[in-house]
Amino acid sequence: MDMSTLTIRNLDPSVKQALRQRAAARGVSMEQEARDVLARTLAKPVKRKIDIEAVLALGIKPAQPFDLKKFSDDMWDESLR
Repeated sequence: MDMSTLTIRNLDPSVKQALRQRAAARGVSMEQEARDVLARTLAKPVKRKIDIEAVLALGIKPAQPFDLKKFSDDMWDESLR
C-alpha cells in the first residue's frame, strides 16, 4: 500500500489540543490519533438527519387551489425560450 504524507496548516489550537488529549488518553501519538480519526470518519457512510417537519410538510395541502395544467404549461413555455 502506498503511504502518503499530509501537512495541515492553520489548524485551530483548540483542535490540536483536543487531538493531543485524545491521543494521550489512548497512549498513541498525535499523528496516529489523526490517522485513526480520519480512517474512522471516512470509513462510515454519511448519515443525514431527517427533518421530520419538512417531510410532513410535503403532504400538506396548499393554502389555496392552483391550476396544475397552467403551471405545467408555463414551465413548458419557459423551457422553449
